[in-house]
Amino acid sequence: MPIALFGQRALARIDGADAAHFLDNLLTARTPAPGTARYAALLTPQGKIIADMFVYAVEEGFRLDVPADRLPDLLKRLTLYRLRAKVEIAALEGWRVGIAWNGAEPPAGVAAFADPRLPALGIRFLLPPGVAVAEDADEAAWQAHRVALGVPEGGRDFAYADAFPHEADMDQLHGIDFDKGCYVGQEIVSRMQHRGTARTRVVPFAVCGPAPAPGTAILAGGKTLGTVGSGVEGRVLALIRLDRLAEARESGLAIEADGVTLVPERLDWASFAIPGTGSAA
Repeated sequence: MPIALFGQRALARIDGADAAHFLDNLLTARTPAPGTARYAALLTPQGKIIADMFVYAVEEGFRLDVPADRLPDLLKRLTLYRLRAKVEIAALEGWRVGIAWNGAEPPAGVAAFADPRLPALGIRFLLPPGVAVAEDADEAAWQAHRVALGVPEGGRDFAYADAFPHEADMDQLHGIDFDKGCYVGQEIVSRMQHRGTARTRVVPFAVCGPAPAPGTAILAGGKTLGTVGSGVEGRVLALIRLDRLAEARESGLAIEADGVTLVPERLDWASFAIPGTGSAA
């Protein structure tokens, strides 16, 4: 029952009387109830993902769990949006984020939250400075678990400042609240939802041979369908044009990346159709 610590995650604190309202006005999902977590993103006004994150509601306020390389820009943007709100925004130095999965329990006495995207992803926990934990796995093992579940990760399966939330499957993974009030980029996200215009998605492919390297172009009949992202033995995730994938399947064309054949697979947690898998729209 594995436990691991993430090497490239960072934490920020958002505290103060206006913290909940402040985040609710900015992020794609509502702020969580005390003791719970939400998956959300801060977007550009054009609807592109600046950073996706986990928002944890703790006794003091909120904690944001983000990719470490996105934290400086996120803090800068949140500070610009603060204006006169009674909010304290700062990095949490020395804190680490861990994950327990496949039935493992997080360490006793630390703040812990079920992954709000999919329960099968495990339980995330926040480790204060100077507190040790007995790891019995490494992050790579959890990444393989994530890929097996078909769940995208920013910086690996979609590019920040370039992808829309629907392309990163955030609408399928509880990262967008379509009933909440306004937030940055909401108009674009709502339009994509109601018009069904998300032509590009991260989807899984079975690999018949060695997994192609991340960033490798996926081709069919000389036409580019998308690019390879995360991979493990026998499976990769890929950011793919669904309409071009449908054309390739209908035409009986082989789908390849660096000479390796790829076969689309269905996602049990997704409601959108993946051409060639028999999944329903």
